[in-house]
Amino acid sequence: MMETLTKAEEMPKAYDPKKVESRLYEFWEKGGFFKPRIDPNKRPFVISMPPPNVTGELHLGHAIVDTIEDIMIRWHRMKGDPTLWLPGSDHASIAVHYVIDKGLTSRSTEMDGLLKDMGFPLPAGRKPLTRQDLGREWFLKLGWAWRERYGGIIKKQHERLGASCDWSRERFTMDPGLSRAVRESFVRLYNKGLIYRGQYLANRCPRCGTVVSDLEVVHEEERGKLYYVRYPLTGGGDEYVTVATTRPETILGDTAVAKVTPAHDPTDYEIGQRHKLQFINVMNLDGTMNQYAGIYAGMDRFACRKALVAHLEGQGLLTRVEDYIHAIGHCQRCGTILEPSVSEQWFVKTKPLALPAIAAVRDGRIRIIPERATKIYYNWMENIRDWCISRQLWWGHRIPVWYCDACGKESVTVEETLPACLQCGSERVRQDPDILDTWFSSALWPFSTLGWPEETDDLKYFYPTSVLETGYDILFFWVARMIMMGLECPGDIPFDTVYLHGMIRDERGDKISKTKGNVVNPLDVMDEFGTDALRFTLATGSTPGNDMKLSRQKLENSRNFANKLWNAARFVLQAVENEEEVKPLPLQEIPDERLLLPDRWILSRHHRLCAEVDRLMADYQFGEAGRQIYEFLWGEFCDWYIEASKIRLYGHDPEARAATMSILLYVLERTLRLLHPFMPFVTEEIWQHLLFSKGAAMVLPNPPGKPALFTGKEEERGSIMVAPYPQAEGRYYNDAAEREMGLVLEIVRAIRNARAEFEVEPNRRIAALIAAGSNAGHLGDQAAVIAALARVDPERLTIVPHLVEKPSQALGLVVGTVEVFLPLPGMIDLAVEQDRLDREMATAESEIARAVALLGNASFVSRALEGVVEKEKEKLATLQERLDKLVRRKEALRA
Repeated sequence: MMETLTKAEEMPKAYDPKKVESRLYEFWEKGGFFKPRIDPNKRPFVISMPPPNVTGELHLGHAIVDTIEDIMIRWHRMKGDPTLWLPGSDHASIAVHYVIDKGLTSRSTEMDGLLKDMGFPLPAGRKPLTRQDLGREWFLKLGWAWRERYGGIIKKQHERLGASCDWSRERFTMDPGLSRAVRESFVRLYNKGLIYRGQYLANRCPRCGTVVSDLEVVHEEERGKLYYVRYPLTGGGDEYVTVATTRPETILGDTAVAKVTPAHDPTDYEIGQRHKLQFINVMNLDGTMNQYAGIYAGMDRFACRKALVAHLEGQGLLTRVEDYIHAIGHCQRCGTILEPSVSEQWFVKTKPLALPAIAAVRDGRIRIIPERATKIYYNWMENIRDWCISRQLWWGHRIPVWYCDACGKESVTVEETLPACLQCGSERVRQDPDILDTWFSSALWPFSTLGWPEETDDLKYFYPTSVLETGYDILFFWVARMIMMGLECPGDIPFDTVYLHGMIRDERGDKISKTKGNVVNPLDVMDEFGTDALRFTLATGSTPGNDMKLSRQKLENSRNFANKLWNAARFVLQAVENEEEVKPLPLQEIPDERLLLPDRWILSRHHRLCAEVDRLMADYQFGEAGRQIYEFLWGEFCDWYIEASKIRLYGHDPEARAATMSILLYVLERTLRLLHPFMPFVTEEIWQHLLFSKGAAMVLPNPPGKPALFTGKEEERGSIMVAPYPQAEGRYYNDAAEREMGLVLEIVRAIRNARAEFEVEPNRRIAALIAAGSNAGHLGDQAAVIAALARVDPERLTIVPHLVEKPSQALGLVVGTVEVFLPLPGMIDLAVEQDRLDREMATAESEIARAVALLGNASFVSRALEGVVEKEKEKLATLQERLDKLVRRKEALRA
């Protein structure tokens, strides 16, 4: 439970995410804030979280998914929509096999520990184990033990990211209900003739021991060899045909001249089908040569290649060998070079499923963001090939087909077991040993998680879901298949919007990978910078479908933003709590005459921000929405309004102080709510401090039908995450105030820039003369604001309509139609400045002369490395710009 906050003094001087984040997440979850409030009269907003693998550790892909989805969820929840974010995890058959196989081979401590706990008889010593040593039953027990031990880690990782999921609805793709959904969809497709078994050339991974789909192939360029082999022609003589190949071992499966190997090459497979050639598969599933390889049977494919090449060379049949760079298909999961080969597999006929899925996007029922991805979707779907769905693995959903040894027919059922053949009644039935492709069960995720095929209340209310948010790299793996299966099974689109985020790259733009050594662990980032900083960096650095660069500087900027917000809130709360004479009032109770120009300006700017952020959020432009909130809070509110407010806060008029405090609280609290979806922890922590400040709580919103938020009782307090999202009110728009205050700020910026250019000490108050023309009246009213923000001496600030004569030895600044003169004797020591400028000008002239001479040297220009000459030209331009500035500054001293 959170400690009750009662005083602003309890707000620490610095924001420490480590002391806040876990406490707040526990508060949210225990408070039931993540669960949807079902309202039959309202359409819900629903996201089915892309299920991470049970083997996975948190990576940047999870971080950006959680960030973007949580932004949408928190925004819709605050807008009053019944909101469900349904979490879960995927059994990830190939990935789990890879991890377990690796642990068995190495006899890792964790794998041995799991086996020991299961009661498996471990062999003596450190002898490597294989899945075959365990057998299917023990291997499946090990898979469940792995999931039991490490599956909970996923939830903890999502908690670290602040994911506001409804954990009471958490699902796993091998839960009983989801497994039944898999069998039901298989049977439906089978009975409609859309699932069939047949011979086909597929990519096989020797390491994983299974076929994989075309989408699971990663093509990488590698250095190899091109072997030129003589094929002697029949009839004797010296006639022969020379054919080049990169895979000599497949020569053993040749069935036609010109090296046609139908069982081991996609192009040759099509040739073999057209010409009805024999298909000879010379390899086993594990990449060793089979009995059709003759004397090479039992050898590894690459060992066979070496031996066969030596044999061909010895027979004079190898004419030459060349270095060759070509793209080789690798297994997406383990990186092993794949082996195309013909085998009998289960397939889904996808063209009949693709047609309605294409129509759903064309007629606007489904929108893809960014829009350019729509063309990619159409191109793939219109040229779709049948989907190989069988895998030669054990962990996963077993194919629900039984073969009868009595009648030879097959039976398909939605039941988990089949005691007897559905055709003849014989008990001599055996189930297909293969499992289904993981993506088959993932394709059912939006509706299987809600109870389909049962007509559950959740399915009726929450399906179709609203948004599918994922990376653009799995548009075909997952998104397209969900659309096809959603339309086919429950009979409706699975979601109405697809939002595709880009990849995260390092600050140089390189892809993040272990090979490059540039992997970033989000847990380390959150430990150092805080979760809000990571989330805000990811959110504001990304746009739909585009990759983003993640740099340390951006993370530091986001952390600084959180600290800036904290300090601003602390200042406001202290001002309220330290006030003894008056307390802030709700904004509507403040008389209009008490609202000065800065007040009217900040209220107008805030409400325009609310309107623009709401528009951007609705248009899925989350990055731009976050950036605009950032610019408003850091610049307009903190740097301008808070500084201007100090004039009245430190003044002697109690009603003025009360009005200022009210506006400070009003704008701060509402902007916290705007920011909350992006930075949930720091905004909640500040909001709770406001909640437990009696003065501040007077301006907080009360949810409809709820008691006042401040009750003093911890168990009754609210949360910012269920406070209403701020809406713009047009009555606060004030063009005149924005225009007039805008001029004030431009004048202040010009004076600040001049101070910086002349290196005036920050604490020195200078004089200023402003010729304001028609703006003299309202600028005169803001003299105190200009003096405070520009650090001008109020006694030496003069604002007049016109000047008869411009002052001498004064720096002139032009701001629109206004002229500002800053007397230099009051800013700097003229003699010292004159000497300094002379020295800097001499240095600049010397460096310019050197650069000009160097660039005029033909020998240097012709021999310099690429880019060196351009750098010298850029350096010369910078030096000339610096000299021009020094000359203008010296002229100003003489004026």
